[in-house]
Amino acid sequence: MTRPRTLYQKHIDSHTVCELDDQGHVLLYIDRQVANEYTSPQAFSGLREAGRTVWRPAATLAVVDHVNPTAPNRIATMPDAGGARQVSYFAENCRDFGIELFDVLDKRQGIEHVVAPEQGFILPGMVVAAGDSHTTTYGALGAFGFGIGTSEIEHLLASQTLVYKRLKTMRVTVDGVLGTGVKSKDIIMALIETIGASGATGYAIEFAGPGIGDLSVEARMTICNMAVEAGARGAFMAPDEKVFAYLKDKPRAPQGERWEQALAQWATLHSDKGALFDREVRLDVSTLEPMVTWGTSPDQAAPVGGHVPNPADEPDLILRQGMQRALDYMGLEPGMPLSDVVISHAFIGSCTNARIEDLRDVAQVVRGKQVAAHVRAMIVPGSTLVRQQAEREGLAQIFLEAGFEWRQSGCSMCLAMNDDVLAPGDRCASSTNRNFEGRQGAGARTHLMSPAMVAAAAITGHLTDVRTFSLEA
Repeated sequence: MTRPRTLYQKHIDSHTVCELDDQGHVLLYIDRQVANEYTSPQAFSGLREAGRTVWRPAATLAVVDHVNPTAPNRIATMPDAGGARQVSYFAENCRDFGIELFDVLDKRQGIEHVVAPEQGFILPGMVVAAGDSHTTTYGALGAFGFGIGTSEIEHLLASQTLVYKRLKTMRVTVDGVLGTGVKSKDIIMALIETIGASGATGYAIEFAGPGIGDLSVEARMTICNMAVEAGARGAFMAPDEKVFAYLKDKPRAPQGERWEQALAQWATLHSDKGALFDREVRLDVSTLEPMVTWGTSPDQAAPVGGHVPNPADEPDLILRQGMQRALDYMGLEPGMPLSDVVISHAFIGSCTNARIEDLRDVAQVVRGKQVAAHVRAMIVPGSTLVRQQAEREGLAQIFLEAGFEWRQSGCSMCLAMNDDVLAPGDRCASSTNRNFEGRQGAGARTHLMSPAMVAAAAITGHLTDVRTFSLEA
């Protein structure tokens, strides 16, 4: 009798070319990969130097997203010589190796983890790898995605395989119904705060439970995207009717009879009853409040109605020292209400939270209001197609009337790798995924939260519980 298997085990078993040892290493077939201009140059150079070709060019989609400017009027010119060279070499590699490229001026351009799903390039049951840690995003579609390094990118392009070590399995069961103003970003931030920034190291997380089933596909992407901030090398959810509806009629999704065949196969993508996980975690979100980070790691977070913690209350010496370093960098005092933290910038964007549903949430908060006079507020949609949809729905006009900058798509201020950079001492309410020291600029301070919470902070000028806006509506 076959032993019940988890969804992770099904993914890996179905893609294992051969076992390499008795330590869990396998040669893993990869269905698709997404490449960007920032992490791919050395890989392509390695192929050129070895005289190798790309084994399966059609399995790769290339997107320019990290270094490009996001100014409202789009231009192809990069603001610095290094970025210009990265983009030009990327285009040269895609041309020479036969890889499809969405360049800066392509109407389908955007952040890779927004573009790939909206094109239907990622499908349930696939194993996907990319040179970006947030490739875990694709788990929301029932795929298994994970980030890889430059040498692995070269190996993948040359062979369509990777040497891979099987992970332990963790199931996170989400119970309860989210309250008004509480979003999927709050779910994943609460999980990271609970288990720690290394709590899922060595694990693949399967998210399950009614709290996940109630979420939209885009909301699920936010959760899978940030699971890596708890150390997970992969995160996914069993695909359901919402996923199938999301994918139907996407440009690259199966059509006709192939669609019906795919649906039959996708329906089998779930953990078997009785499958055993190495670790089980339960999270009740019925009493969850909007979350914000106060420190320099995604697990240094608290409900927005709370206070900055006191390192003296932490018995663990290492954790205590880390907390104190974070407070020193962030310029915060123990015990101060988080709602007293004044911001200088508000940023809505990134592969975590820049999809159309995120922008609709923002519009609901800021409609008829004005950004605080001392705040610079930016909205950078996740793709050109998202931008166009927001304009068709009238969302862009709401943002502009409220005083937000409405920009072109790209990674932008998620990381200081382009011209959207904070100055030392700037404090930003941000819908991004990482609040590390210098992440948005040297000496800059970042507070993570949902797009709706960023919108609320932009209007008031300080960290604010978005539910007060909901009550006013």
